[in-house]
This record gives sequence, structure tokens and C-alpha cells, in this order.
Amino acid sequence: MITDRPVQYVGLTRLEGPLAFVTGVRGVGYDELVSVYDESGAERLGTVLEVNMDTAIVQVLQGTSGLSNRNTRVRFTGRPLSMRVSRAMLGRVFDGLGRPMDGGPAPLGGRRMDIHGSPINPASRDYPREFIQTGVSIIDGSNSLVRGQKLPIFSGAGLPHDRLAAQIVRQATLPGEEGRSQPFAVILAAMGIKNDVTDFFYRSLQDSGAMGRSTLFLSPADAPSVERLMAPRAALTLAEHLAFQEQMHVLVLLTDMTNYCDALREIASARGEVPARKGYPGYLYSDLAAMYERAGRIHGCQGSITLLPILTMPSDDISHPVPDLTGYITEGQIVCKRELTQRGIYPPVAGLPSLSRLMKDGVGKGFTREDHAPIAAQLFAAYARAEEVRALATVIGEEELSPQDRRYLEFADVFEQRYVHQGEDENRTIEQTLNRAWEVAGMLPRSALSQLSNELLDKYYRPNQAPPPQAGERGAARSAEGGDRG
Repeated sequence: MITDRPVQYVGLTRLEGPLAFVTGVRGVGYDELVSVYDESGAERLGTVLEVNMDTAIVQVLQGTSGLSNRNTRVRFTGRPLSMRVSRAMLGRVFDGLGRPMDGGPAPLGGRRMDIHGSPINPASRDYPREFIQTGVSIIDGSNSLVRGQKLPIFSGAGLPHDRLAAQIVRQATLPGEEGRSQPFAVILAAMGIKNDVTDFFYRSLQDSGAMGRSTLFLSPADAPSVERLMAPRAALTLAEHLAFQEQMHVLVLLTDMTNYCDALREIASARGEVPARKGYPGYLYSDLAAMYERAGRIHGCQGSITLLPILTMPSDDISHPVPDLTGYITEGQIVCKRELTQRGIYPPVAGLPSLSRLMKDGVGKGFTREDHAPIAAQLFAAYARAEEVRALATVIGEEELSPQDRRYLEFADVFEQRYVHQGEDENRTIEQTLNRAWEVAGMLPRSALSQLSNELLDKYYRPNQAPPPQAGERGAARSAEGGDRG
């Protein structure tokens, strides 16, 4: 039986950043909850990071500002950091430690759960299936999200990933959902964000009416860095309760995971650990995996946790340790491209490097439509060819391209403007997305659509442009324009 220890330790060996070092301790465990009292008697919470002989390293969640080595009192509780969770937390806003930020009372009822969660037995995991509609065509049509999947969004500084996250939170639904048989909730954890971004998330959900089914865990940039480590864990703890106790389908968005990893690097540096790549600790992979693997489905449980981590790639470098390790753990990635933003395309999701590895298991007849996977594969193949043509045009000039290659250039422009680009408040159903995909495919002749069966072509294909000029007509057109250019 775990009970609180009545013994208090007075005085600290030293303070270093968010860490407090306590010596002379006995019976202290890793991840144990700690109460730290300053000279005025005000309590701060902390957790045990490391125990070495009789010395415990405590990370103080509210920061160590104002603490003194001589008069600080420390009490080890003998239990892990936990939080009370309940369905009543939907529609509320909390800080990174699960404390109310909206002026409402602390959650009542429910159950108290370890904030670090419990590992899911791999033998109990159910395979992720069934389509989740985000209302964003480039995600729903080409990089579909399925229940129980981990699908990160790789972005960059200055790109509109916050707007995309808010749009997904507002629009995410289960197709055919009636609300009673399959309740659906969205949880957003934002770490290291500015106050104006915090206000944006809150106003966006309030104005759209989606706040009633959403919960926000906000750890702004001016909060202690240690709080960034707790915010995603608090969000996932609530998600586990809603999914596996309340039998709800839960979509969890974590932004920005780069800020989380930077906080982890700061703590590791204060502990004097040997750094690995880019100064991050060597256990960065296992730390991220411990959180990401809390998503999924369990045999015999109707609920599910679907995870969308959002991270900014420093210098847009996809080989940076944070996106690199995240890609190893998750099932695909959605990559934002700066060039698309510069051309006014929103969301700036790149068609080629983006991938959903579980898309095939959540789309098609019975989930979306029988043509979903084939038309997505066809658009990908055609856009890949168009990107090759674009690269060629930068070398030899567009006027030297064949009529067929020019048609692919036109296809790429239409694909980006009609399929990828959409307004922040434009919520497209999967039917609208697939119809738009066929409209874009109509830019190409039927003979070029090799990924599609004749049955699907007969049913859905409608050419929307005149056939390209014949090869012999190109020279005549150039002569009419004044002949060859030197």
C-alpha cells in the first residue's frame, strides 16, 4: 500500500535551472511526485528525475525561481504524478499540468490516473482501421487518417501549421457518425506557443462551436520549460480515459513537438548528461516512443486514440533528429512545403514527400468510396511526373517542352489550386474531395491514367480540356511566334 511519507527534507544541495538536488534521502523512486515548499510555505509540484545513492534530482514543474538552498522544504509522496480525468473536461481549457485556465472549477468525479500512462500490451492492440474525415482534401484524399493511427505533420517556422491544426480540430468528424453510437472528441496540447497563438486556438474553437467536444492543454512560451514535458502526457492521459473507459473515439493533436524536445534537451543539459545528435539526449527516441505509442486501439474496446503530432523542422531540415526519429515511430508523415506558402497555397502540404502508410486499411468500399485508393494513386503518379517536367523546364525552358509535358505542367497547377488549396473555413466532405480529384484528373487524357481501371474511368472520368496539340503542330506554333530563340 502506497502512503504519503510524513518526513520532510529541509535544504537543497544546489539549484540548477528547473532542477533541485536533495541529499540524504532514502526510499525514493523514479518519477515519484514531490511537494516543494518555499520560505512562505507555498507548494510547488515536482517529479524525481534521477536517484543516485542518497541524492535525488527533482524537476520542479513550476520552476525554481524564488527557492533558496537553505530554507526550501521537500516532501516525497511515494506515488507518481497523477491527474483526475473525467468526461466533464470536454469543453474546458487547462494548463500543461491539468489545472483549469478558463476560470472553472477543477474536474470532479472521474478517476485519478498516472500521467505517464500504462503501456499497451502489444498482443492486445487492434490494427488501425476506418477513415477519419478532417475536411482537408490533401489529407483526406491523398494521405488519409484512420482511427488509431499516428500521423505527424512536419512543418517549418513561419508556416501555417497552427491554422491547419485549428482547422482539423474544428472539422474532424467520423463519416456517418450520429454522435450517439460513436461519440468523438478532440484534444489539443500546445507547448511553448506564444500568447497570441493561445488566444487564436481558443477563439477558433469558440467561434466555430467545436469547443463543446474539445479539450485544450496550453503551455505558453512564458510557462516553465518543464511544463512542456507534462502537457502532452496530460492530454494523452485524458485521451486514454475517454477512449478506453468512456468508449469514445479521440483525436489528439500535439503542437509543437520541437518545443517539447528542446525542453527535454534543456533538462538533460542541466543534469550534465552526455549529448547526442544536435545536443539532444540519447534517449530522445525512447522518450518520444513512450508518448506516441499511447495511441492506438485495443481488442474488445470500441474507443480509439488517433494521434497527430505537429513539429517544426529547424531550417526545414527533414533529417533533423526530431522529425527523423518521429518518422521512425509513426505511420507516415504530412510534410508542409514553404514554396507552396510563398505561392499563396493553403494548406501548404507537399504531395510527394507526404505519406500515410495505413491509408489502404481505412479507405475504399465500406469506408469511403471504391475509387478512393486508385484515384489517390493516380494523382500521386501524375504529380510526380509533373514535378519532373517542372525541373526539366527550369533547364531547357518551357517553350522546349512537348505538348504532353505542357499538359502535365497545367495539371500540376490545377492540382495545387483546385485540390490542395482551400480556405481555412472550407470543410470538404470526402465525396467533394473525391469528385474534385476526378475533376483534376480530367486535365489528362484517358490514356495517361494507367492507375485507374476501365470500370472506374467509365463511371467517373470526364475530360475537361481539349486534347493537346500534336508533335508536328509545335514547330508551326513556334514559327508563328518568330522561330527558334537563341
